[in-house]
Amino acid sequence: MDSTAKCRRRASGRSSVVESIRGCTFAGVRISKEELRRRITMPEYLRVAVREAIQSKDVDAETVKRHFDTAYAPGAEPPQPPEGPIVVFINSKSGGRHGPQLKARLQELMGEQQVLDLSVVKPHEFVQYGLSCLEKFAALGDSCAKVTRERIRIVAAGGDGTVGWILGCLGELKKQGREPVPPTGIIPLGTGNDLSRSFGWGGSFPFNWKSATKSILDRVATGPINHLDSWNLVISMPAGEKLETPHSLKPTEDASLDQELDIDGELPKKLSNYQGVYYNYFSIGMDAQVAYGFHHLRNEKPYLAQGPVSNKLIYSGYSCTQGWFFTPCSSDPGLRGLNNILRLYVKKVNSSKWEQVPVPSSVRSIVTLNLPSYGGGRNPWGHLKPEYLEKRGFVEAHADDGCLEIFGLKQGWHASMVMVDLISAKHIAQASAIRFELRAGEWDEAYMQMDGEPWKQPINKEFSTFVEIKRVPFQSLMVNGK
Repeated sequence: MDSTAKCRRRASGRSSVVESIRGCTFAGVRISKEELRRRITMPEYLRVAVREAIQSKDVDAETVKRHFDTAYAPGAEPPQPPEGPIVVFINSKSGGRHGPQLKARLQELMGEQQVLDLSVVKPHEFVQYGLSCLEKFAALGDSCAKVTRERIRIVAAGGDGTVGWILGCLGELKKQGREPVPPTGIIPLGTGNDLSRSFGWGGSFPFNWKSATKSILDRVATGPINHLDSWNLVISMPAGEKLETPHSLKPTEDASLDQELDIDGELPKKLSNYQGVYYNYFSIGMDAQVAYGFHHLRNEKPYLAQGPVSNKLIYSGYSCTQGWFFTPCSSDPGLRGLNNILRLYVKKVNSSKWEQVPVPSSVRSIVTLNLPSYGGGRNPWGHLKPEYLEKRGFVEAHADDGCLEIFGLKQGWHASMVMVDLISAKHIAQASAIRFELRAGEWDEAYMQMDGEPWKQPINKEFSTFVEIKRVPFQSLMVNGK
């Protein structure tokens, strides 16, 4: 085993600790609380008007005009826009005990109106009413509101699921022609925090979180912008089966599959369709089954999950009970692989044609990965050598390259060795579009997860269930925290 590989594994093991210690620097004390507040806080009349619009779920023209007339009354000093206005969405249930404390700290630094608890205000409500309120002021000739709307940035304080939820709602602005779309920074409160790691915000909540919070807000206000691909996922399944969907997956009427790929067999008379967007990964198989069990255990017994460390310990222990590591001897090994219930079709890099890709019989979990971070900072795809890339027809992986990396995990032991860089994941393909076709056999259900949000997917023996993934035509904007 060469020294380079050893160093890489040691670095991987230290990464989360180093990222946490980063927050322990004194960067947060270089800017005073008063100076930070001045730079990121909107004028009071805008804060109050935005809050009223969200609470009433209506952008009332008369109310906006009243606040406008008060702010620009004769003799009053014209309001000035902040240098870097920020609105924070916080999932106060994330991060164990840190969530409520962080919320109080943020309110202390920037006022209550710009700190939105996701249990009270949903991201789409802010987009629909809060930003519309600023746009209504701008339409009246309010230059302060216009510049504030153009400069505003968002902070997502939560895990990957929270970040993805917020990005999805902000993406609606692009569809509606309401640009610019605010860029997003992250305060990591989740367990894996892969989106946070990928854009320089660290893998865990910093130890000295009070001073680090000031530093994070300052970096969000001034940091450079990166682009992030997002992926539209459509599920088309026989009607009648109940599907408990996560936040990121919604029922839809318009979910037609790509007609360039013929469907083998008949479709049912009635279909149920679901649509969602993800930013990091979608997976099918045992890893999603473990995540599903852990998710429900945490909801039923929240006292067990008091922070990222305890979450990871419980998750590791729970995975050993699900057949991921230990499968009953009575179970036929030939029936465990995903190839028994699904077929995989892809459009490869620089190709417009669909082709079927064989699924190795040993694979029990398939992951489609967008970022170089999965499972808490690991990169199962790996840093592949140019010769290997050329041989397989792959390209170097990036978060904005328009393609997904598809790899397989064989079982818990294989996944564990992949995560500590002892071996590579099973490279299957790179693709700009993907379709999974699932048909029940020995199993009548499959487990799936999208950016950390798992669900149980019913599958039918008579009719296929399809999962189709295509890139969203526009990219999300992320603030780089490095």
